[in-house]
Amino acid sequence: MPGDAAGRDGRGRRALVLVENLSVPFDRRVWQECTTLRDAGWTVDVICPRGSKRDTEPEAVIDGVRIHRYPLRAATGGPAGYLREYGSALWHTARLARRVGPVDVVHACNPPDLLFLPALWLKRRGARFVFDQHDLVPELYLSRFDRGEDLLYRGVCALERLTYRAADVVLATNESYRDTALRRGGLRPEDVFVVRSAPDTERFRPVEPEPELKRGKPHLLCYLGVMGPQDGVDYALRALAKLRDEVGRTDWHAVFIGAGDTFEAMVELSRRLGLADQVEFTGRIPDADLARYLSTSDVCLSPDPRNPLNDVSTMNKVLEYMVMGRPIVSFDLREARVSAGDAAVYAPANDESRFAELVAELLDDPDRRAWMGKTGQERINGPLAWRNSQRSLLAAYDAACRDGAPGPSGRRGRAGKRPHR
Repeated sequence: MPGDAAGRDGRGRRALVLVENLSVPFDRRVWQECTTLRDAGWTVDVICPRGSKRDTEPEAVIDGVRIHRYPLRAATGGPAGYLREYGSALWHTARLARRVGPVDVVHACNPPDLLFLPALWLKRRGARFVFDQHDLVPELYLSRFDRGEDLLYRGVCALERLTYRAADVVLATNESYRDTALRRGGLRPEDVFVVRSAPDTERFRPVEPEPELKRGKPHLLCYLGVMGPQDGVDYALRALAKLRDEVGRTDWHAVFIGAGDTFEAMVELSRRLGLADQVEFTGRIPDADLARYLSTSDVCLSPDPRNPLNDVSTMNKVLEYMVMGRPIVSFDLREARVSAGDAAVYAPANDESRFAELVAELLDDPDRRAWMGKTGQERINGPLAWRNSQRSLLAAYDAACRDGAPGPSGRRGRAGKRPHR
């Protein structure tokens, strides 16, 4: 990749990416960042947990990226379960970081906001720290646990502040997250870069529809994504019950693709609502099968309710629906509108009846569905394309590494400590 800047010319430089939330390369955003850095000449190592069904090898080299994986049991129950999970992850991360050795940049992806601890250890050895803020953890805490601004909430706020303070550069997934980093973190605008997540349109693309996936119904509705307390699958199921009972529509089959903490509870909820014959839960499926379902769907569902996290977060499901040229029904969230624009219709926040009515309206209007799908594809291949995020990522690495003392590789990094603000 052309250019003399440190980010764009990573020859002789090494980056270590720390991830706790997902395995790699299953975490698509992280994998795209790794391959972008690799193509710019960086040597890239990743430390992450092992997957349960994929990414299970303790060590692998994939497309030139070396991945070090550790065993991790996901948290169950309340906050105490997360403390056990995060403690184990930190111990393994520190152990594997010592094995990797000196690096020029340590790139830590949250959640949790605890990876600044191994990042600080690497900073003392000459590395620069890039904080990749995937989630606003204080808002995630409020939205997931419904405990209010209690002692643990104040604790996660403190951890976020410490992470901001330790970082040389922050990557934000959208402008709302960037505004938070500037406001809560006291960061300089030139130290915060928007690196939007975006699907790989070379790998993930529409295929021929398969009408048999509709299970004999005229229409297919699809949900794709994580099934956790804050993700709104319960809202979608109740909206589908209203679509049947209040709108009087039974000419559809719905498929819910994904897994998460509430998967079993959502299956049970579908039974209680009398939807078992019309709603299918697939769990996680290969990308090829995902493309088949989405390419066959008539309407895609983005039922994330408005809460402190969802209103300012970019939903990967929305972007993937847009790649496939599918129209979307969403609740009216700030960043949902930024991503989807006219590719979606928006129900008032958390209004399940109106959500159901909008689904019915789209089912009755194939021309509008086609126009919305085309609009989404144009957005995802234009202003929201990954190539724009690549440029921002490399500019962030350039900012982290420029004008300073030599790092572990002998090339010069950024000088001085950013003053506390």
